[in-house]
Amino acid sequence: MKRLQAFKYELMPNGEQMRDMRRFAGARRFVFNKGLALQQANHASGGKFISYFSMDKHLIAWKQEFPWLKESPSQALQQSLKDLDSAYQNFFAGRADFPQPKKKGRGESFRFPQGFKIDQPNSRIFLPKLGWMRFRNSRDILGVAKNITISQAGGKWFASIQTEQEVEQAVPTATSAIGIDVGIARFATMSDSSFIKPLNSFKKHEKRLAKYQRRMSRKTKFSKNWHKAKRKVQKIHTTIANTRKDFLHKKTAEISKNHAMVAVEDLQVRNMSKSAAGNAEKPGKNVAAKSGLNKAILDQGWFEFRRQLEYKLEWNGGILIAVPPQYTSQTCPCCGHVAKANRKTQAQFACVECGYENNADVVGAINILARGHRAAACGEDGSGLVRKRKTKPASAKQEPTEVTMHEAAHA
Repeated sequence: MKRLQAFKYELMPNGEQMRDMRRFAGARRFVFNKGLALQQANHASGGKFISYFSMDKHLIAWKQEFPWLKESPSQALQQSLKDLDSAYQNFFAGRADFPQPKKKGRGESFRFPQGFKIDQPNSRIFLPKLGWMRFRNSRDILGVAKNITISQAGGKWFASIQTEQEVEQAVPTATSAIGIDVGIARFATMSDSSFIKPLNSFKKHEKRLAKYQRRMSRKTKFSKNWHKAKRKVQKIHTTIANTRKDFLHKKTAEISKNHAMVAVEDLQVRNMSKSAAGNAEKPGKNVAAKSGLNKAILDQGWFEFRRQLEYKLEWNGGILIAVPPQYTSQTCPCCGHVAKANRKTQAQFACVECGYENNADVVGAINILARGHRAAACGEDGSGLVRKRKTKPASAKQEPTEVTMHEAAHA
């Protein structure tokens, strides 16, 4: 089995190398935006999509037009056009939104597919046009280095080295299966009734972040004091992100080692966290409440939790199954009755048909596990539900009838 893995280290460049890296990142951003503008203009005129190989020819002309581009590594500029091509392919496949222009100060990075050297015993890296640079050697690199990405975050520079290695197909040491229902009051509730408390990384630092953002807003933009205030705001954002990542890595590693199969809901987090503000013609409802809910959802990191679980389970020989989330907290795991009235409150579940009671999140996790078993056994979506049907009687209006499940929720 071929395993791709990334190892990230903090770089310790000197002043000249820092200036060069900022210039290289700016050149990479310029080429990306230039290519995006060319694609949009070409599309507006009725032309066909410009592939990477055709776009690469324009890079030669841009270097003649803008001589300062020649000072940047050609590989980094070519990789920028490859990133643009990948962004379009993801858009065409429905995996991402339409590519947007890169903004200065956000996601500053550039990549080398070759030409770099790694001297790990002496904790240093050689990069084209930058020379040797020391890094904080926190752990050994496993596998063959394929490419290296230099990025800036929180005022620091990092090197992310992607490696490739051949490993034997892992056999899971654990044999248990578990269903996980993610939420806000409880970050993750398991089908065995255990749960993980939420970290709420952003909520813990929200007041402090707002204080420093207010200070920054009172400074003259781009002045020295404004840059000082901005660095403090960036530091808080970095702390929030690193704390959340550390929490997710620890919890996903623990779950992937202790279970051979994990079932989760196939949640569309992007749609769930969309703004409800609306527009001037159609203003939204409960905008403040929805805004608070959106912040709480994004603070949990549900998408990253699922992403980490998927690859860590694969490394350990396990499997992750995503099932439809509809009615998981309204379905009785005992008799299979589906009704909105089953969920008395946000936390309490009480079946109106058979009287079964339990925590609503635990019930959701049990149903998720049952759907996961069906999906693994039958290759179906795992829902096992007959959807609610709305009928239109000929005479009087009638409330939609609720149809119960034909099979039990337990597998």
